[in-house]
Amino acid sequence: MNIGNLTGIFLDTGKLDEIQKYHTLGIVRGVTTNPTILVKDGVGGGWSGIEKHCREILQLIDPLPVSLEVISNDPREMIEQAQMFAGWGKNVNVKIPIHGPEGGTENLRIVHELEASHDIRVNVTAMMSAQQCLLAAMAGATYVSLFGGRVNNMGYDSVGEIRRLRQLLDSFGSSAKIIVGSTREVLNIIQWFEAGADIVTALPELLEGMLVHPYSKETVQMFLRDGARLSGPRLRMKT
Repeated sequence: MNIGNLTGIFLDTGKLDEIQKYHTLGIVRGVTTNPTILVKDGVGGGWSGIEKHCREILQLIDPLPVSLEVISNDPREMIEQAQMFAGWGKNVNVKIPIHGPEGGTENLRIVHELEASHDIRVNVTAMMSAQQCLLAAMAGATYVSLFGGRVNNMGYDSVGEIRRLRQLLDSFGSSAKIIVGSTREVLNIIQWFEAGADIVTALPELLEGMLVHPYSKETVQMFLRDGARLSGPRLRMKT
């Protein structure tokens, strides 16, 4: 399976029980994490604890991809961490922010080096515009992650930005996959796919919201009530 070509919904969590639940439904195509998610989900124990937890996720959904994010802004450490992550499983994608906390161009050099020299798949993250994503794609990133929810929060139109990015990547003949994350509501998921996203990341509760509809519940309840009336005591199936 070419995990770089997968499209669909990536589950945004680090909790093993949530990953197991939705993976067994067959509806997710990968998992994304970041340091904030892992801290929130209670991962501790330093590097040994991080490695143990991430290896469990990788094995749980193998061969589907898992995005693991570096936790340093030092170029040498970022490359070392990316190589370490890649050694934990063949389905690792390494998340590199588009630039450092004060800006700069160094992170794109790292993206290019990891993809071109180390054969490590990179997911460039924390991007808010099509122009940032275009540069990341040109640097060789396998995935470019646009934070659609934050784009909307800033008063801009995430749908328009996704469409713009889709047109740019197609016109450049880029194979980079568009990930749209920072998903705030169920409606975002369908809107962003319609706008041209290859992948949308979603929290477990948003998948639940996609699946469960009050009218579906009402209809199923009606079918079961009428089914019980229809069968009656004499028509019940024998066991």
